Amino acid sequence: MRAHNLKSLKMIKDNSVVTIHYELKNSEGEVLDSSKGQEPLVYLQGAGNIIVGLEEELTGKKVGDEINAVIPPEKGYGMPVDALIQTVPRTAFGEGIDQVTVGMRFQAETEQGPVPVVVTAMEDDTVTVDGNHPLSGQELHFKVSVSEVRDASAEEVEHGHVHGPGGHDH
Repeated sequence: MRAHNLKSLKMIKDNSVVTIHYELKNSEGEVLDSSKGQEPLVYLQGAGNIIVGLEEELTGKKVGDEINAVIPPEKGYGMPVDALIQTVPRTAFGEGIDQVTVGMRFQAETEQGPVPVVVTAMEDDTVTVDGNHPLSGQELHFKVSVSEVRDASAEEVEHGHVHGPGGHDH
């Protein structure tokens, strides 16, 4: 067998660098995200770079494989956590309150560090913010095609992400 044939037989396993094209839809069929017309997604299998449910579905696949996977919230972005929804006084926004609108996203400073939040409601005296992932509680519908699989370098495994083209340079 030639080397390029062996490469195409490499199966996805932990510490594989995987290149995929994908389309993500919600249960209503709306496209939420897609690599169509963009660079493919390159990730390190087993390092938590993508949601666990999709990693599980891709394990054992190889170049040329295509999958349609339905990922439940528990293996996607989890269920919404009530503690991440808070109503705060408008005064917490200081003079910038005039620029705040429902749907606005920003980083809230917490004791655990910055948390991305979205403004979900505004009343006369209060603003409600939600720190849950926007896709929490949703069933995710993925269509994925595998375009490349290779073994990760020792440095990539140590750092927990891909280096070089499609990955992280540092």
